[in-house]
Amino acid sequence: MKTLKFKLYSHKRNRHLKRSINAAGVIYNYAIALHKRYYRMWGKHLNCSKLQAHIAKRRKRNPFWQLVGSQAVQDICQRISIAYQLFFKHHKKGVKPPGFKKVKKYKSFTLKQAGYKFLGGNRVKIGSRVYQYWNSREIEGTVKTLTIKRTPLGELFMVVVVDNVNESEIKPSTGNIGGFDFGLKTFLTCSDGSRIESPLFLKQSLNAIKKANRQHSKKQKGSNQRERARKNLVRKHEDVTNRRRDWFWKLAHDLTDKFDVLCFETLNLKGMQRLWGRKISDLAFREFLEVLEWVARKKGKQLVYVDPWYPSSKTCSCCGHILESLDLSVRHWRCPSCQSENDRDENASANIKRVGSSTLGGGDVRQAKPAIPA
Repeated sequence: MKTLKFKLYSHKRNRHLKRSINAAGVIYNYAIALHKRYYRMWGKHLNCSKLQAHIAKRRKRNPFWQLVGSQAVQDICQRISIAYQLFFKHHKKGVKPPGFKKVKKYKSFTLKQAGYKFLGGNRVKIGSRVYQYWNSREIEGTVKTLTIKRTPLGELFMVVVVDNVNESEIKPSTGNIGGFDFGLKTFLTCSDGSRIESPLFLKQSLNAIKKANRQHSKKQKGSNQRERARKNLVRKHEDVTNRRRDWFWKLAHDLTDKFDVLCFETLNLKGMQRLWGRKISDLAFREFLEVLEWVARKKGKQLVYVDPWYPSSKTCSCCGHILESLDLSVRHWRCPSCQSENDRDENASANIKRVGSSTLGGGDVRQAKPAIPA
């Protein structure tokens, strides 16, 4: 499976897609209300097939609902049903049921087998209208789904999921194994001694974002000036997101060019978020790992995840001695067994590399199977 994203040309006909997204939001909220009413009456969630049949009857009498194709309606019902199943199964773990969404903030609708047709070049037919998009790459393989997404700025994107993509496998060429330790001050510390500092894009733009936020809050609600200020604020946030993601892609390509196997420690991001809040959001470790996993899979490289309970910082990389405790404020420590001086981050990255490489079973790293993160 492969996901491709294309931006649609700005055109007055795009208002039909935006109205379709609004209609999808209305149907979504109606389905949520039905689920809540059904649960109050019977104590269980509504069956997906019954919900689809009920909404199909309502669509025949409501022209506005007919702006959304039947495939998109089925997808909405299926997603709600899955969300309720997860809630009833894992509600003790903090999973919440799906709730209502503002129609203006509703983002997308998805078409599966029907409702769209690619006409060649950069044209696609959705419903009865033809739209043009920026054809940045060829669509190869079998198209499984097509999703129309709306950004907070009102721009429209087309997300295509394709299957049976024949990609040429790139064999590993370096034979190197690297261990990496995430940090708050240093983004990544590598086992070869190199350090990668994070630009902290949110921190750089924080003053501009605060100023845009103040200007937005001062405008009268419902006015054109407030909408203009809102878009300005959204652009500030999008600029941070785009710059961070561009840096992640470049860094992922650099690391996969240097190493065939990359070892990381599995992070408890929720716990870190509670402790350090905005700092963790700015570093965006999870987003970086998602980008790195995609690049590594494309290049035939391997990611290995080490158990989060492994004491990588408290274990001496020279002799294996484990300290009873090590405070976060301690950045350097001397091993009581071998008397070696250890830098906290470099020592952790060396241990992560050792443990990660040991899970490969001593075989050729080129033929090792990818590890699955915990």
